[in-house]
Amino acid sequence: MSGISGSTSTALLTDRYELTMAAAALADGTADRETVFEVFARRLPEGRRYGVVAGTGRLLDALENFRFSDAELERLAEVVNPTALDWLANYRFRGDIDGYPEGELYFPGSPILTVSGTFADAVLLETLVLSILNHDSAVASAAARMVTAAGGRPIIEMGSRRTHEESAVAAARAAYLAGFTATSNLEAGRRHGIPTAGTAAHAYVLLHDDELAAFRSQVAALGPKTTLLVDTYDIRKGIENAITAAGPELDSIRIDSGDLGVMAQQAREQLDALGATGTRIVLSGDLDEYAIASLRAEPVDSYGVGTSVVTGSGAPTASMVFKLVEVGGRPVAKRSTSKESRGGRKSALRRYKPTGTAVEEVVYPAAEQPPLGPHDRVLPVPLVRGGKRVPDLPTLEQSRERLRAALVSVPWEGLKLSRGEPAIPTTFEGS
Repeated sequence: MSGISGSTSTALLTDRYELTMAAAALADGTADRETVFEVFARRLPEGRRYGVVAGTGRLLDALENFRFSDAELERLAEVVNPTALDWLANYRFRGDIDGYPEGELYFPGSPILTVSGTFADAVLLETLVLSILNHDSAVASAAARMVTAAGGRPIIEMGSRRTHEESAVAAARAAYLAGFTATSNLEAGRRHGIPTAGTAAHAYVLLHDDELAAFRSQVAALGPKTTLLVDTYDIRKGIENAITAAGPELDSIRIDSGDLGVMAQQAREQLDALGATGTRIVLSGDLDEYAIASLRAEPVDSYGVGTSVVTGSGAPTASMVFKLVEVGGRPVAKRSTSKESRGGRKSALRRYKPTGTAVEEVVYPAAEQPPLGPHDRVLPVPLVRGGKRVPDLPTLEQSRERLRAALVSVPWEGLKLSRGEPAIPTTFEGS
C-alpha cells in the first residue's frame, strides 16, 4: 500500500460514507459500473429569483489534489478494508465532468454539474463537489443581488472576521465573481488576484489621545488618498477633523453606524461646505441587499459589506444535491415524494429574445437536444475529460464578465428583491 506523498491532498475533505460505499461496491463487483451523477438544486432559496454558479474553478483545483497519500491511507485503515485501501492508494478521478460555466445563472432543476465515471470513481467526489459549490454559489448569489441593488456603485467585501478563515477566502472570491470590486482579505488577493482594500478600524482612533491625532497619523503614513473612519465619536466633528488632517484632497470618509441614509446626506453637505467636494462617502455596518437598495437615492459612493455576504444573506447554502441519475446507460431516479429526482443524463439550453432577454430554460435528455433557435444557447460545457481539466477554461475575470452579461439578460422583474417566481421558467422535456 503506497499512495502519493505530500500534505496537499484534498481526499479527506469528504464524508465517511463516500468511502464505505466505494468499499462495499468494490466487494460486490458493482464499483466499475458506469454511472452518471448530476448536481442540481430542487428550488431556489426563499425570495430568490435566480442562482449564480460559483466555485467551479476552486473545485477543479481541489480535484487535482484528490489523491490518497500514505498519511490519508493510515487514517482510513479503520474505515475500509485492505482491498479498498489498496484501491484508494492508486485513486485518481478518471471520468468526465460537464457543467454550467462559472458565473452562469441557474434555476430550479438546472443540471449544474454532471459527473460521469465508474461508480467508485464518481461517488467519492460528492462531498467535495457539494461543499464547494453550495458555499460559493450561495455567496455569489447573494453578492449578485447586492451588486444589482448598488446600481453601479462599488462594493468592498469585508466579511473575513465573520466566518471561518478558509471560508473567508472562498467568499471573497465568490463575491468578486459576482461583481464586488475588492476584498479586505489579503489571502484572497494572493490566491486569486483580487484587488484588496482597507485602512483602519475604530481601534486605531481609540489608540491615540484624540481623533485628530489619529487622522493626522494615518494621513502621514498613507497620504490623503486614504479613507478616514469618522464615526468613533461625533460624526460631524469627525468629518471636520478628517478634512483638517488631510485637506480637501481626502479620498474618502467611512461611516459605520447610525442612520446611514441621514448620515450620508449630512456628510455630503458638510464635506461640500468644507470644500471637499471630491471626497467620497463609504458606508458600512450590517449592510445587505435590502439596506443597499434603500440607500440608492442617497449621496453614497461605495459600500462595505461583511456578515451578510459571507453568510449568503440569509441563505448560507444553495441546497444543491448530487444524485445518481444513470447506471450503465439506464436512467435511475429517486421517487420519494419530498425528494424526487429525474432520471437520465440531462443537458440544458436557454432561449433568448432577439433583444437578448432570456425567456426560458429547457432541460432535456442529453441525447435528444431540441432544435436551437437563432438566439438559443446550450449551457453545459466540458470541464474534465479522462480525469484531466479541459485546457483554456475561463479565468475569474472572464467569469465575472459572464455573470455581468447574464444579469443583463434577466427580465427586469427577475432582478427585483421582492418575493416571486424564478426570473425565467424551466421546462423539462422527455420526463
